[in-house]
Amino acid sequence: MELPVLNNVAPDAGGCSAGSCGSTDDQMGHLPEHIREKVFNHPCYSEEAHHYFARMHVAVAPACNIQCHYCNRKYDCANESRPGVVSELHHPVQAVKKVLAVAATIPQMTVLGIAGPGDPLANPERTFETFRMLSEQAPDIKLCVSTNGLSLPEHVDELTKYNIDHVTITINCVDPEVGAKIYPWIFWKNKRIKGREGAAILIEQQQKGLEMLVARGILVKVNSVLIPGVNDKHLAEVSKIVKAKGAFLHNVMPLISEAEHGTFYGMTGQRGPTNEELQILQDECSGDMNMMRHCRQCRADAVGLLGEDRGDEFTMDKIDAMDINYPEAMKMRAEVHAAINEELESKRIARENKVQLVSIEGLKVNKPETRPVLMAIATKGGGIINEHFGHASEFLIYEASSIGVRFIGHRKTVAYCEGGDTCGDDESALDKSLKALSGCEVVLCSKIGFEPWGPLEAAGIQPNGEYAMEPIEDAILAVYEEMRTNGKLDAKPAEQQKVA
Repeated sequence: MELPVLNNVAPDAGGCSAGSCGSTDDQMGHLPEHIREKVFNHPCYSEEAHHYFARMHVAVAPACNIQCHYCNRKYDCANESRPGVVSELHHPVQAVKKVLAVAATIPQMTVLGIAGPGDPLANPERTFETFRMLSEQAPDIKLCVSTNGLSLPEHVDELTKYNIDHVTITINCVDPEVGAKIYPWIFWKNKRIKGREGAAILIEQQQKGLEMLVARGILVKVNSVLIPGVNDKHLAEVSKIVKAKGAFLHNVMPLISEAEHGTFYGMTGQRGPTNEELQILQDECSGDMNMMRHCRQCRADAVGLLGEDRGDEFTMDKIDAMDINYPEAMKMRAEVHAAINEELESKRIARENKVQLVSIEGLKVNKPETRPVLMAIATKGGGIINEHFGHASEFLIYEASSIGVRFIGHRKTVAYCEGGDTCGDDESALDKSLKALSGCEVVLCSKIGFEPWGPLEAAGIQPNGEYAMEPIEDAILAVYEEMRTNGKLDAKPAEQQKVA
């Protein structure tokens, strides 16, 4: 199979609208044009883009130069969905072959990242050989790297040689005392350095690398793992410092701490944060710092839209058996990108017109301020309500209020129609969904069966299947207005059952 050079698909100007780039904050609507072009079709940097554009990771970096208490790398594993897990390790030539096959099969794929399963910059030869070939053969694909930052400063100049304008650094602390509780050791200059000393070196390298990337015009996303009792009181300071140094986006993620993953934290009983704790900290860190709230903590070999993983369709044996007409596939790829760009631009204009209309009407009528309401959405992507309640393995959570709609995050669950009576721990799939929907007052889906309806209402969650195939934010606003008109916003959430 001859490997092609992908046609360059130029992005439309703009496309990244207010409230779409990893945050619902208005400041995102004032991005310089050169930054808009970098983020508007990047599903990890734009909340709106993740409904339309896909990403993939290639697992070419097995080694790591630090140890984290929340990490346990697993190879040849198809049963876990978290960072550090892969089913196949690839050499650079294999990785490029896989990327081109995915690009031809999933035309909305726009981003290729190397995020492990170890640290890409602890495997520089394999990482940069992959980037070199892809920058030549697939110039329309954005290239990204995710790193712990220990080796970042020595590789910044090499990163600038390729089509890389996005780098993610995992920064969990800026205090070595906190770091010593997260990192048992680092491997630095051919020595294993433990405790506070090792954490101090790591923090210094991370901050230096961040400053160097920003100075070269590379967008930096900072990932932070929220660990209750360890760094939960410290992450607001982390956010403040990385913003001051020019980080573009901050992604505060929940600790994955289930014992079955075999991590130190999991084996010692360290709990993860609740949904409420995560949202409170994200709001505290936001301010004028752009927050990413749609992260899925992807595997190191993830393929597809955020929230889905089609990696098992692209194992090397299946790719070798594919008969792909690359010229035709690349033509289709360009057409798909153009159609998505046109739809996003149309939505951007419609939103701007709606904002202007609301502003004009607001001069005439001042609607009373009403309390916010959390609503859960079942969706398969595309920015619309198009998922059956029983088929949803996650829900997107939005907050509606008198000032509009903002995206809060996502919550994973077990698909009700596929979970059986229990999920292996004596908890039913419906119980897991109810737990995931805690705090929500409405769940919007394309369809819902009779059986879960009663338990949802009993939990104070109103099922709603009346807005199937409707745009998410439009449906949320409509439901919120119905609640206001019917007086349901006058009562506290716990009283909704009496009002409904």
